[in-house]
Amino acid sequence: MEVESLKGKLHNKAFQIISSDVKELRPSQKKSVEAGLFDGKNLLVCTPTASGKTLVAEFAFLDSILNKDKKAIYIVPLKALATEKHKQFTRKYKELLKTALAIGDMDSDNNYLAAYDLIICTSEKLDSLIRHHTPWLRDVGCVVVDEIHLLNDPGRGPTLEILITLLKKLLPEVQLIGLSATIGNAEQLASWLDAKLVKDDWRPVKLKQGIYFNSEISFKK
Repeated sequence: MEVESLKGKLHNKAFQIISSDVKELRPSQKKSVEAGLFDGKNLLVCTPTASGKTLVAEFAFLDSILNKDKKAIYIVPLKALATEKHKQFTRKYKELLKTALAIGDMDSDNNYLAAYDLIICTSEKLDSLIRHHTPWLRDVGCVVVDEIHLLNDPGRGPTLEILITLLKKLLPEVQLIGLSATIGNAEQLASWLDAKLVKDDWRPVKLKQGIYFNSEISFKK
């Protein structure tokens, strides 16, 4: 699918930015568009690393912010990853979006975030914002959950599960986008999210399996 096919779906200025780098959509991106990405459908995208999941998330939050006049939240598991995503999206969309990084004091309601379009945070920070009854949360139209397979993590999993449950209750119309490279029970998770499952095994570099011994690698044929 050519990126030109997204004209009319993406906001014009967002289309100009993306089409300057991307000419053809990768399989997971094409499948996500066909699954209703621009129609507000919940999606669970399970594809290999570097297969294009982040751009799927960008399509979703750009649509929410620029076309539907809503805010968007991007949840990541680690503060370092939040900082990286904040730099990436700020650099790419600085002319279009006001992007905030929220990873600090858990006891603050962070009312200043009401002035931002895209908020990047950890699950623990968003949980804190919900518990503070942050008023701008009602304006959120899209929530991206990166590394959503961490629902199975004994440390962070329970917080993330409760967080998604609360979001579904507080914001019944919100679009949820789950991203992961590794999920064992993808169909079950998609059902719980009320999401369409997008699966694909395409990767930019072919994966090879081999054994390293005596300074040599024997690859499996």
